[in-house]
Amino acid sequence: MTSVAAHKFVEIYRPKRECSSETTQTPPVTPVILELMTAPTTLVLHSPVIDELMRALGADAVVTDPDVLESFRHDAAALCESTLPLAAVLPTTESDVRAVMSIASAHRIPVVPQGALTGLAGAANSSAGAIALNTRRMNKIIELDVVNRVAVVQPGVTNKELKDAAREQGLTYLPDPSSWEASTIGGNIATNAGGLCCVKYGVTARFVRGLRVVLADGRATFVGRRTVKGVAGLSLADLFVGSEGTLGIITEATVGLDFPNATPLTMAATFPSTVAAGEAVSRIRAAGITPSLFELLDRTTIAAIDAYARMDFGTDAAAVLIAQSDIGEGAVEELEAIAALCTESGAVDVAVAEDEVESEQLVQARRLAYPALERLGSPLVDDVSVPISQLATMIDEVGRVADRLGIVIGVVGHAGDGNIHPTVIVDPTDPSSLAKAHRAFDEIAAFALSLGGTITGEHGVGLLKRDLLETELDSVAAELQRGIKELLDPHYLLNPGKVLTARP
Repeated sequence: MTSVAAHKFVEIYRPKRECSSETTQTPPVTPVILELMTAPTTLVLHSPVIDELMRALGADAVVTDPDVLESFRHDAAALCESTLPLAAVLPTTESDVRAVMSIASAHRIPVVPQGALTGLAGAANSSAGAIALNTRRMNKIIELDVVNRVAVVQPGVTNKELKDAAREQGLTYLPDPSSWEASTIGGNIATNAGGLCCVKYGVTARFVRGLRVVLADGRATFVGRRTVKGVAGLSLADLFVGSEGTLGIITEATVGLDFPNATPLTMAATFPSTVAAGEAVSRIRAAGITPSLFELLDRTTIAAIDAYARMDFGTDAAAVLIAQSDIGEGAVEELEAIAALCTESGAVDVAVAEDEVESEQLVQARRLAYPALERLGSPLVDDVSVPISQLATMIDEVGRVADRLGIVIGVVGHAGDGNIHPTVIVDPTDPSSLAKAHRAFDEIAAFALSLGGTITGEHGVGLLKRDLLETELDSVAAELQRGIKELLDPHYLLNPGKVLTARP
């Protein structure tokens, strides 16, 4: 082992401060972890835990090389601390997962469940002395039932892979997170992922019927159902959806499929103020119209897109709304109704696509938002939701936060459900820039809560917003959530330090 590699192995056992938190929650220091922390680095590869993992899964399914372990260290959340794991394991079956959890439970070793690592809240970040359990090799579509419109898949199947398989049978899987081409079904379920079309079709939870999960002690169970309807007992499957790997490890998911919708048509409306755009959103929703996509871009993002791709929204554009309709023959009529309400609310320019090509051109602006903002610096994407009626107020406050802190924040929003993504532009090499980003995230979240909103609409809590969750929950709700955690994972072995801290 080189001196550099040895140094890295020593470093992984030194506790580090986790993001956005003044207090840390480290795994219990068991005899095995203590041995690893104090033993010569040349012995780490021969620890009892790693030897047991290799015997159970095979050497090719256990990663210990520190350079390779770097790829299992963290997800896409830029503001969160991470540490090299003790090892990464790559199971292919539920039996493998049960073996890992049984070994981890026996030695009180923490386990961090991972998928494609596309998350934005640090929920998949490894911690000192932990086993990173990555499910990407569990990538089989077990069953695709056309008659009952369900699919049974392993957690490592990507959203795209499931969509493609469903399309071959004349069906579709509707959840569409922005990372749909790479993110896994297991990860989507663990974070209850949203997406551009959830305004009409809902988030991932709406499509989850049943789950097979492995608990912290290695036991496996099925929760939920396969049928369309079912109210037998408590809905345990709902506990695991959005739990971010803190309650159990998903090894199989039964999800609902649908028939595909008509090719959508698109419109875009430009507004002189966010107040006017917010009024249009409220009017459209109050009229009972639910577009299949309803997105908002603020002034900063519009200017970045114009500079990046010359979309010619104009220098006076304070907000742009982009809406789609996928109801087939009635799409033009629905978009015309949306356009009329936008005009009544003060839109200065409204363009309704006449065909699929024009629709694609209009929605391209939304797809260019993040690449355009990246031209300004490193973008850190936030995530809050507010009541639809408070959308304009929230966006205006983001602008005031940016002015107070002297930073650039662009806003991309799912206007139809009040979920916005303030995107802070930072210099990752400048500690003061990162500190301002943290402060901006905190101030934006606090204001969202004051409007009756929530600290995260779809990205999850993870590490990034763990302390903010304590602010959103009252003491009774926090106690109930800890009670559920401790019932299923009394030693806090599953994803420790994520979502909620342990009891004092």
